[in-house]
Amino acid sequence: MNKVIFSLFLFGLFSFAPPAAPILLRTERLAFTPKEFYIATVTDQRSEKGPIARLAVTLNQPTQMVDLEKGVAASFQEFINQGLKQNKGLRPIAMRIRQCRVNETAAGNRVSGQFAFAVTFELLGKDDSGDETSTRLTDYRGSANYTRALGQTAVIEQTIRQALVASLRSLNEYMNRESGQNEKLAKALRVNFIDDTRITNDDTVHYNPDRKLTWSDFRAEPRKGSHYAAEVFTSFAYEGKSTVKDGVINLNLTAKAYMLKNSSWGRADARNAYALNHEQRHFDIVKIIIERFKRKIQADSLTLEDYNSIVQYQFIETYREMNRMQNQYDDETNHSLNQAVQERWNQKIDAELRGFGVIK
Repeated sequence: MNKVIFSLFLFGLFSFAPPAAPILLRTERLAFTPKEFYIATVTDQRSEKGPIARLAVTLNQPTQMVDLEKGVAASFQEFINQGLKQNKGLRPIAMRIRQCRVNETAAGNRVSGQFAFAVTFELLGKDDSGDETSTRLTDYRGSANYTRALGQTAVIEQTIRQALVASLRSLNEYMNRESGQNEKLAKALRVNFIDDTRITNDDTVHYNPDRKLTWSDFRAEPRKGSHYAAEVFTSFAYEGKSTVKDGVINLNLTAKAYMLKNSSWGRADARNAYALNHEQRHFDIVKIIIERFKRKIQADSLTLEDYNSIVQYQFIETYREMNRMQNQYDDETNHSLNQAVQERWNQKIDAELRGFGVIK
């Protein structure tokens, strides 16, 4: 009998607060309609998973861990689907939840709450192999402090919902502002090539079909020990700048085939028209290589995501191609000593230059 009384006495020492109900986001029709995007997915990428809220439920009791009714990601996605017009013909955006946390403390019958919220929006896409890609666009961070009476919890849902709506409104403003001028949001690519054909008086000779090399361009001292009659320093380069207008990336590239006077030389006893033609053909080969490079860099061969790396890769490959062709030219002509082969190369080079429209 004493044992039963003792058990009842222990039960009377404690009182237990009933578990708090999950937080249910109220449906709200948003006052704007996106014209540039839809939210394709919402993912929970918080560093601390689990319920989002630590709420003060009952006086003199520990706070309780409370979550959104369907979890943070599913609840946000459902709210968006119900409140935002989703046009799946627009750009797909992923919402990545970085932070969503409510912490409350109670003092008497008043509860103080702190809310922290952070999301990242990413543009979804696919690469050439069909694998999914994502590009970070913009972040949104928000916070709020509130006070409420113990037992009156409506402000909690309202605070979370307002932050979510504010983040979507911020994204909408970003997309409307950036869609026509931000490279990440471009829908098309246009390539514009310009040839640097300037005729100058400095050390550099830019390739121009109307400006042939002369022996006066060969200013360096002949290389000691060389058995060659002459040596010309030629190469090519490109400069690029991109701009975005009306959602189109304009890739403006300047191609430069050039010869350096102070790095080129010719022996005095070999400065004749035949030897000069051989060196000019080295310069012509550089121009041919540039024309081949230009045809590799077309809009349909590039991707919006990594067009710059593709251009650089093609440049390196074309540079190697130039070196191979220059070596082949010298090997087959025996550095101009084989006149018959030299003439065949002359004809071959002219034919390709004509095919590219460089000469008539």
